[in-house]
Amino acid sequence: MIPDRSLEVLRAIVQDYIASKEPVGSKSLVERHSFGVSAATIRNDMALLEEEELIHAPHTSAGRVPTDKGYRLFVDRLSEVKPLNTAERQAIENFMVGSADLDETLGRTVRLLSQLTNQVAMVQYPTLGKSSVRHIELIPAADTRVLMVLITDSGRIQQHVVELGVALDEAFIGELRAKLNAAISGAALTEVASKVKTISSGMSSDKSKLANVIIKNLLEQVDANRQEKIILSGTSNLAKREEDFPGSISPVLEAIEEQVVLLKLISEMQAEQHGVSLRIGRENQFEGLANASVVVSGYENQGSEIAKLGVIGPTRMDYSSNISAVRAVARYLTKTLGN
Repeated sequence: MIPDRSLEVLRAIVQDYIASKEPVGSKSLVERHSFGVSAATIRNDMALLEEEELIHAPHTSAGRVPTDKGYRLFVDRLSEVKPLNTAERQAIENFMVGSADLDETLGRTVRLLSQLTNQVAMVQYPTLGKSSVRHIELIPAADTRVLMVLITDSGRIQQHVVELGVALDEAFIGELRAKLNAAISGAALTEVASKVKTISSGMSSDKSKLANVIIKNLLEQVDANRQEKIILSGTSNLAKREEDFPGSISPVLEAIEEQVVLLKLISEMQAEQHGVSLRIGRENQFEGLANASVVVSGYENQGSEIAKLGVIGPTRMDYSSNISAVRAVARYLTKTLGN
């Protein structure tokens, strides 16, 4: 059992190291914090923390810095996270207003999160397997072409021009649009293929061929977008913190470029304290992220989580502020998608 004062010393070491980038010694702790005890007593507390592998000395005569285990204990003992100030909240609201579609909304979100945290921000696109069809539109675009617009409940809008090969019949296109919406509106995207299987039954040969061309393109459109996707912003922020990555920053850069790695990582991260999930240093199973921390939160649509967003940065990060920012942006994104 670690005494309360020793835990307070750990908290002070983490906060001072995050702020100063310099190893923290007993003398500076006594000067900066009101512990009410001597430097010798603080050194005893630091010796205990070192025995517990919560802090370590990067150099023989240096002060102490937190270990991954020390950061974890610090985060687990956070009673509250630093609230966003009025300017930050206003910035989020202003930034998120007026997005035309899901692509623009998520693009704005990832840039905003990077600016708020000064870390690498990532936003996962909603998994299509969890999405449903809101509406499909067929719009005559030329003599032999139709613009197909597929809108999902997550706000995703997919457009595709279908070449029919023959002069289109606008009346028939209107009828087909109505039949498709009756069949698939509200249906999960995974169910679309079975829902449209019999749409062309009973039609004349010519109309059946046209319908099947459009249906084929619809199914290709759904299948082509099944692959999960993450967008990133603020990778340059890592270069500004290169000294926080021992040896080389390259492994981290290589890890975040691998979408498969990030998708696997965040899929395994489930909300913990403060509504976020956190992996610190070697808690990350991917070697390239052994000197990084990842903070993730889910965002929702219609009451269900549809994807995640978060930040990646060095273990020496302002956990309280970053947790607050990730959580707030996730909530605003949920609110935006619900409008």
